[in-house]
Amino acid sequence: MTTPLPRAARVATWIYFTLNGFAMGLWVVHIPVVEDAADISHSTLGGLLLVLGAAAFAGMQVAGPLADRVGQRKLLPAAGVLLGVALFFPGLADSWWTLGLALVCFGFGNGTIDVAMNSHAVVVERAYPRPIMASFHAMWSIGGAFAALVGAVTLGADVPTAVTLSACGAFTIVVSLLTGRFLVDGRPEPGEAASAATPTAKPTTKLVWLLGAIAFAMMLAEGVANDWAALHAEDVLGTSTSTAAFAYGSFAVAMTVGRFATDRVSALVGPVAIVRHGAALATFGLALVVVVPWLPVALLGWALFGLGLSGSVPQLFSAAGNLDQRSSGALMARVVGLGYVGLLAGPALIGGLAHWIPLNVAFIVPVALCLVAVVFAGVLAPRAVEAEVPVGR
Repeated sequence: MTTPLPRAARVATWIYFTLNGFAMGLWVVHIPVVEDAADISHSTLGGLLLVLGAAAFAGMQVAGPLADRVGQRKLLPAAGVLLGVALFFPGLADSWWTLGLALVCFGFGNGTIDVAMNSHAVVVERAYPRPIMASFHAMWSIGGAFAALVGAVTLGADVPTAVTLSACGAFTIVVSLLTGRFLVDGRPEPGEAASAATPTAKPTTKLVWLLGAIAFAMMLAEGVANDWAALHAEDVLGTSTSTAAFAYGSFAVAMTVGRFATDRVSALVGPVAIVRHGAALATFGLALVVVVPWLPVALLGWALFGLGLSGSVPQLFSAAGNLDQRSSGALMARVVGLGYVGLLAGPALIGGLAHWIPLNVAFIVPVALCLVAVVFAGVLAPRAVEAEVPVGR
């Protein structure tokens, strides 16, 4: 049985994941309103979103070593406060440069809490006799869904964006501070440092980059679904805008359900099987979307794609955080950062290819990357963390 401390820390970690998904979801649903208030074009917004991504990546690289130095118990509440404060700014922007500054702050805060909460999730998971990482990521999705509901209500009631984002930012700050007391510190004691370390630095360096490469591939595929599923249904399959929304909806629902189920399945079959068979299922699902131009099959394909991807990223983050407890945060920051680059690069890559080839044909790129994950999933095997071994078996 688990003790009250890790159980409380688990609930606290759920809350931080939900807060992060909630904050990001609020920003996403208010993008059109913020764009109009700042009086900028779509192309300018696209450039500013890249600024947000760069700031998030920078926040991740700062947060990783900081988690190892000061501990997750101190870093995670501070990151939550930083995110809450940053949420105030986009609603106040009235020009491209004020929105740019706001997104630098918001991106940095999002990157910081992303690494901090995943690092703490790894610490909590170590206290449990079974995997629990995927359920944390499922709560992120729940937070985003709650944000969509809040945004729909407030936008429908003509509540000013600045009021909504500021109120939710204040809510994030308060909840982050109140929840921080239930967190744990994952830094090993001085006497435990030797046993927590991996035998040599070389395998750790190789493994973390392999994990990061798989995270890049999986999150690139996820980014493609996020931005292009509905457009594929509308432009390629000829559906209405309202019907096209079901394409992304089938993916998102399957992704969330899959994450709630992944932990129990992972306890039975292990992380290698989750990533390998999940990537194979994702490959099959997206291949259906590519080759069958019929909406019911496309909806099934997007659902299988989401279900296949759902468990992969949590397994990768957990593996990275357990490579070396002395530098758990820094190692995780590399993997999370590379995954985040993939999430941003995927939609842009498909958009560029779609100028030259049909959109559904461009989806062959994430199909191929999912196949790469199938081949290299063996990198998550426990023996691979301890010694140099072939990763394709």
